[in-house]
Amino acid sequence: MKKNKVWFVTGASKGLGLSLVKQLLTEGYKVAVTSRTTDSLKKAVDTDVEDFLPLEVDLANDESVRKAIEQTKEKFGRVDVAVNNAGYGIGGSIEELNDKEVRESFDINVFGTINVIRHVLPVMRAQGSGHIINISSIAGIAPGLGWSVYGAAKHAVIGLTEVLAEDVKPFGIKATVVAPGGFRTNFNNPDSVVFAGKQLEAYAGIRATHGRFSENSGHQKGDPDRAARAMIDLAENAEPPVYLLLGTDAYERALKKIELLNNEFTKAEITTKSTDY
Repeated sequence: MKKNKVWFVTGASKGLGLSLVKQLLTEGYKVAVTSRTTDSLKKAVDTDVEDFLPLEVDLANDESVRKAIEQTKEKFGRVDVAVNNAGYGIGGSIEELNDKEVRESFDINVFGTINVIRHVLPVMRAQGSGHIINISSIAGIAPGLGWSVYGAAKHAVIGLTEVLAEDVKPFGIKATVVAPGGFRTNFNNPDSVVFAGKQLEAYAGIRATHGRFSENSGHQKGDPDRAARAMIDLAENAEPPVYLLLGTDAYERALKKIELLNNEFTKAEITTKSTDY
């Protein structure tokens, strides 16, 4: 059955993005997808159907993103769902990570997301409808040891989505932040996660946890095809949630974080309230 919605998905040559795009095309949606090279997209998706538009985009470049949205609208006439999926992990202590490593992480994980939102919103406002889905991570809610910069970037995506959802509600546009746990993709591999080039002996314990993280590749509980199904259902939901956790591990970590916050806030209640006039 042909579906009418037009999807724009970033970072679609691997991982959850690739699973999502393949499922969308199978179900008859029109899909524009981005990656750093169209060759990698064409090879990964392996289709030449008319409803597939591969785009070579530098997400950190605002003009490159603008052109990609424009090309999508020119080909398909509209953009109904924009999925900011592109991103990569970055591990290491702040002391070990240099300025370039940190800024490049934010360029893709945060500013690339903002660039897409900036240029897709005029299209959606003109339509009077649309859904922006930003892929964060459970690390944006409950980051683990040695993932401070990654946690900060993904937490930024959560914060901007929460406010975005309220800002665009009057225009008939929805916004959801998706926070996956561990899924059986290539995320643990070197092309999807980087570690600090500088290594200090003081942080050897952090590197030990990173080693266990890499060893878990291929053994994660999450099924990427089921995650794709959940995101498609999300976009078809007339009243989608602002938050969507994916995976049992994400759910459990999020609940523990809520408990931690509740304990921390209530423990300091007297001091907190003492600052009022």
